[in-house]
Amino acid sequence: MTPAPSELTIRPLTGADELGLFRRLSYVLDHELADDLATGRRRPEWMWVALRGDRVLGRLSWWTGQEGGSPQFLDFFDLDDTLPEPERGAIGLELVEKATAAVVPAGSPRPEYGRFIPPDWREDPAAREIVEARIRVMEASGARMLVERLRLEWRAGTPVPADSGRLVFRQVSGREDLVALMAPVMEGTLDAHGHADLASGLSAREAAEKQYDEEFAGLRTPREWWRVAELPSGEPVGFVVPARNNYHPMISYIGVLPAHRGHGYIDDILAEGTRVLAAQDGVERIRAATDLGNVPMAKSFARLGYVNFERAFDMVWDH
Repeated sequence: MTPAPSELTIRPLTGADELGLFRRLSYVLDHELADDLATGRRRPEWMWVALRGDRVLGRLSWWTGQEGGSPQFLDFFDLDDTLPEPERGAIGLELVEKATAAVVPAGSPRPEYGRFIPPDWREDPAAREIVEARIRVMEASGARMLVERLRLEWRAGTPVPADSGRLVFRQVSGREDLVALMAPVMEGTLDAHGHADLASGLSAREAAEKQYDEEFAGLRTPREWWRVAELPSGEPVGFVVPARNNYHPMISYIGVLPAHRGHGYIDDILAEGTRVLAAQDGVERIRAATDLGNVPMAKSFARLGYVNFERAFDMVWDH
């Protein structure tokens, strides 16, 4: 990529009062920005813009799930798509590199980059060009594609099957109860993040503990919602973690133990997780996601009436 024009200014926002400037480019998560800033999930010094005069040519922002925490995820990266290549890509790369050098401590792992994209982005030439332009910049910065995911949604009014009676559901009794079931599910997992943890040298047990501590331990919704599925004999079959994040109810995690795969139990377990969330007051939708390559899970969501409304991809830096 050629160098970006010298008259470019790349800087963080000076404060929340510059949110209007940041919003001159658009993305599907724009409606969350003000609340994220107010709650500390996002900070002005993590929100960067590339300017030529008062024209915004690019922007990016990191996010954290914990107030006062370090940046966990790079979830905004937008460019002025009226710019020609290679100028657009050069500006994007300079923005990414300057912002990262200022925000991410030297030697620290770079947070993943993720983007929500249309479900048919490959078939729509305009959408495809926008998506691929972002991917090209991140690849130029040293990132690689980790996974593409389906984003799914159950909507209020969609029928939820009654309990089939094949399984008995109980509440999770604590961290060890769930981690002991998560570990065997990690073996043979179709989840790209799980694969990455195992490839890094973690054992299945260590990968399960990492996922629990990083994703589930901080959930603020009741753990009484979490379910272990068992045969009538008491033998565990799988589990589901219904929850609510800062934005919506969701199926946070679901799994079937290897010995019980291939019997359709995933439908029973997903239905139970959906029933738990649908029974809460005011639930209009339930969100979920699964890797594009996890075809059995995607089919189960479809059978339960979940709609694929969007896709997402995650990119990572190995060094």
